[in-house]
Amino acid sequence: MHPVARESPVDFSLLGGPLCGLGRRLGLVRGGSNTVLLGLTLGVGQWLVLVMLAAIEGNAHSLFTLRLIAGHARLLLVIPLFFLCESWINPRMTAFVRKIVQTGIVPPSAMPALDAEVARISRWKDAWWPEAVCLLAAVLMAVTGSTLQSLGDSGVYDPKRATLDAIVYFKVSLTILRFLLFRWAWKLALWGWFLWRVSRLDLHLLPGHPDRDGGLGSLEGVHERFSPLVVAISVLQCSAMAEGFSLGTFAVSDAYDLIVLVLLMDAALFLGPLLVFTDKLWASRTYGMSGYSSLAARYVAEFEAKWTSGRSPEDAPLLGTADLQSLADLGNSFSVVRAMRWVTVGPRLLTTMTVAALVPFAPLTLFKYPLAELAQKLIKHIVGL
Repeated sequence: MHPVARESPVDFSLLGGPLCGLGRRLGLVRGGSNTVLLGLTLGVGQWLVLVMLAAIEGNAHSLFTLRLIAGHARLLLVIPLFFLCESWINPRMTAFVRKIVQTGIVPPSAMPALDAEVARISRWKDAWWPEAVCLLAAVLMAVTGSTLQSLGDSGVYDPKRATLDAIVYFKVSLTILRFLLFRWAWKLALWGWFLWRVSRLDLHLLPGHPDRDGGLGSLEGVHERFSPLVVAISVLQCSAMAEGFSLGTFAVSDAYDLIVLVLLMDAALFLGPLLVFTDKLWASRTYGMSGYSSLAARYVAEFEAKWTSGRSPEDAPLLGTADLQSLADLGNSFSVVRAMRWVTVGPRLLTTMTVAALVPFAPLTLFKYPLAELAQKLIKHIVGL
């Protein structure tokens, strides 16, 4: 039996880097990991500046049109959601690493390797160069005029007749948005790398664990916390589609293919990393089935010899005997092992991810079915006309 391992001396965290350090110095990072205020400053703060610039130039009324809905969504929703996800998921990641250590999933013999991986991630997430590369990539997109509409480019922007607020939005705000998007791509790469390295350790998975994931069930809870980032990705895409609908450059019928593409991308980004444990889970299930089958065979043989072969004492009470309850408990344990999953993805995680990805697209139905038309159809169904 593996003893419970000690707690890792290094707490796992993906929160770090120059931007987070700047937020701490400015008092925009609270409690060590709450970066929501930093996100609101970068998102809502920029939006307020743009509205003020538009008001100074006398064209504030032109901002609040459907043709510019993507710009509002990117600043008021997407950027804050980036930081909400960061704040929400980081404590859960820390707790997951602590749990697999404290429960012995990572045995003492594998602790030095785990400590080394946690330290490696700590160095990488605090390094300055990854965010510098992300910023450089964002600046290059602005300089070269890259036409990725979902990342900010718009058909309503004319450089020759651009107002000050438009110049600031397309040259500054979108650069910051793209930087933050690339920054999250780096964080996802770090998390995926860490999970892969953990999966290569000599893990002590428990086939009879009630979470049906060998003791890794808390990992599913970690990935549920990616839902704000899933929403942000969908908002990026659907806001760009809404702009396209209003400008007539995008057909409503084309939305279905893009929605499917977004779902596939979300599955690859947020469910794909969980596949790294598949071989270990499968091996643990196979080992557990063999062990529990042998145990069940021995117990059932002794049970039948005692109770069905007439060898039990005549005065032995059948009602209330612990043997029957033990047989039922053994059957339940065997069922848990047999139902052990080969990937730590359950119905709850799938539902959470799907809802988070699809809800932002719901308003797009109003382009095909206007609200008045939908209300009219609803009333007809209710009154039976």
